[in-house]
Amino acid sequence: MNSVSSSQNLINKALLVLGIFLIAACLRAPITGIAPVLEQIIEQFHLTASQAGMLTTLPLIAFAIASPMAAGLAKKCGLELSLFIALLLIGAGVMSRIVDAANILFIGTAVIGVGIAIGNVLLPSLIKRDFPHKVAVMTSSYVLAMGIFGGSYSTLIIPLAEYKELGWQIALASYALLVLLAVLAWLPQLRQHTMPKETSISNATQNRVWHSSLAWQITLLLGFNSFFTYIMLGWLPSILVEGGHSPQHAGALQGAFQAASALPGVVLIPLLAKLKDQRILTLSLALLGALCSFGLLTAPSFALLWSITLGFCSGACFILGLSFVSLRTHNALQAAALSGMAQCIGYLLAATGPIVAGALHSYFNSWAGALWLCIASSLLCALFGYLSGRNITIGQQ
Repeated sequence: MNSVSSSQNLINKALLVLGIFLIAACLRAPITGIAPVLEQIIEQFHLTASQAGMLTTLPLIAFAIASPMAAGLAKKCGLELSLFIALLLIGAGVMSRIVDAANILFIGTAVIGVGIAIGNVLLPSLIKRDFPHKVAVMTSSYVLAMGIFGGSYSTLIIPLAEYKELGWQIALASYALLVLLAVLAWLPQLRQHTMPKETSISNATQNRVWHSSLAWQITLLLGFNSFFTYIMLGWLPSILVEGGHSPQHAGALQGAFQAASALPGVVLIPLLAKLKDQRILTLSLALLGALCSFGLLTAPSFALLWSITLGFCSGACFILGLSFVSLRTHNALQAAALSGMAQCIGYLLAATGPIVAGALHSYFNSWAGALWLCIASSLLCALFGYLSGRNITIGQQ
C-alpha cells in the first residue's frame, strides 16, 4: 500500500513539474515573437512609430497593472486555478491574432500581458510552497524553459510566416497549440485550490514588503534588468539592421539573445546551491551586460557575440532576482507579496524602455541613445544586484 502511495506521489510530483515548465514556456514567446515581424505588422495596419512602440510596450503595462492583483486572485481562487486562468487568458490573446483588425491585435496583446503577469507573480510562490528546498533549481529550470521556447519561437517566426505564405498572423497564432498543451497538462492540478499555509509571520508583516529597503533593492534589480531586456526584445532587430545586418539575420540574432537567456539556468543551478551570498556574482553579470551593450554600440560586426552574451547576462540577472524573491522571504505568502511588488514596479520601469528608446531613435535618427540607456540600466542593475545579493531576509536589514 505504501509502495502504491509512493508511486502515486511521484507521478503527481512529475505532473506538477511538467505543468510548471509548460506554463513557463507560455510566459515569454507570445509577446517576444512580435518583434521579428513588427515591420510586417506596421505595413499591414499602417501603424505609426508610436503605435508600433505601444504594441511592444502594452504587455509591460498590463504586467504592471495586473501583477499586484495576482496574489489576491490566488487567495480567492487558489494558486492552481489562478494559473489555469492565466493560461486561458494567454491562449485567448494568442488566438485573437487571427483576426485581421488592428484594435483586436492591441486588445489581444493586452490580454496576453494580463495572463503572463499572473503566471510571473504566482510561479515563484508555487515553487516556494511546493519546492522549498529546491528554489534555485526550480527557478533556474523554469526560466530555462522560458528562454528556450522564447528564443526558438523568435528564430522560427519569419520562416514560419513565409512557409507556403502562411503570413505573420497564422505564425503568431500557432503558439496557441503549445498553450493548449499547457492547459491540458495543468488540468490534474485543479483538484486543489490552495494557497500556502501561513506561518507565524503575520499578514501585517507580509504586507510590509513595500516598506522594506531589501524588497526595494530586489525590485529595482528586476526592474532595471527588465528595462534593458525589453529594449533589446523590442528593438534589437532594428538596432542590428541599422548596424548592417539583414532583417532575417537580425531576427535570428534576437532569437540567439533569447536562447542565450536560457543558458544561465544550466550554469546557475549548481552555483546557487553552493553560494549563500550572491553579491559578487550578480554584480559581475550586470557589469558584463553593460560592457556588451557598449560592444553593440562600438563594434556591431561582432553582434553574434554581443547578442549571446547580453542574453546570458539578462537571463542570469532575471534568475537571480526571481530567486531572491524566494530566498529573501520567510514564507510563500510573503514571497507572493514581494513578487507582486517587484513585478508591478519592475514592469512599470520596463514599459518605459521601448518607448524612450524609440523616441530617442526618432530624435537622433540613430539607435546609439537606446544602447546608452541599456548601459546605464545595467550599471544600476549591478548596484541593486550587489545590495540584494546579501544573505539576509526581509526584516533583517
